[in-house]
Amino acid sequence: MPTRRPDRRASIGDTHQSLRDRVYVELRERIIEGEYPPGHRLVERELAEELGVSRIPLREAMQQLESEGFLVTQPRRGSLVAGFGTDDAEHLFDVREKLEGLAAGLAARRATDAQLRNMERLLLLSRKAAEAGRLREVVTHNADFHQQIVEASGNPLLQDLMSPLDSRLRRLFRLTSALKDGNPMCGEHERLHEAIRDHDEVKAEELARAHVAGTRASAMRYLAAGTTENQDSSTPS
Repeated sequence: MPTRRPDRRASIGDTHQSLRDRVYVELRERIIEGEYPPGHRLVERELAEELGVSRIPLREAMQQLESEGFLVTQPRRGSLVAGFGTDDAEHLFDVREKLEGLAAGLAARRATDAQLRNMERLLLLSRKAAEAGRLREVVTHNADFHQQIVEASGNPLLQDLMSPLDSRLRRLFRLTSALKDGNPMCGEHERLHEAIRDHDEVKAEELARAHVAGTRASAMRYLAAGTTENQDSSTPS
């Protein structure tokens, strides 16, 4: 399940969790949600004061974000939010298509009843959000659905490989606006869930790869058209 964001009304420095992790999550979510758009400069002094932390955990969090491709450091400009172009998306989808297909096939073999019920719950939430036109909620529930499939694979190595992709995927779907209607994506996810529930490994893997390929085509069209800046809508995953 996704990490809960810190309460903006409370200083991050007042929490009892790792400061570096809390700062990392907060800054990452601001980037994913577009609050910090590509090219936005992060000033350590200002952020440290706003978040109520010292510069040490802030700097560590920013270093982690840079290692994951969310930030870039430029001479005399400092840390900037990295862009997300067609090459970045192509590389991401190359990896995602293979790994998500593998995850779906393994999930069809190993998913527990509890995991299947959770997938069904997420699908129901996504369907309701799509029918109400709440696309941001659709994105969240669909991303959680994909994450549940990875967990249901029962393969710790695959989970470790997929974990760094989750945030990048959420950012990509936040930046693009390839679909105005979440219902088609809901239908694809429901068919994938049925294959996993029926323990059909071959069909589950095929459906997962086809789903990623379709999402890829939509996202790439919008990225190539240069429509990702200052968007206020999301693409279901």
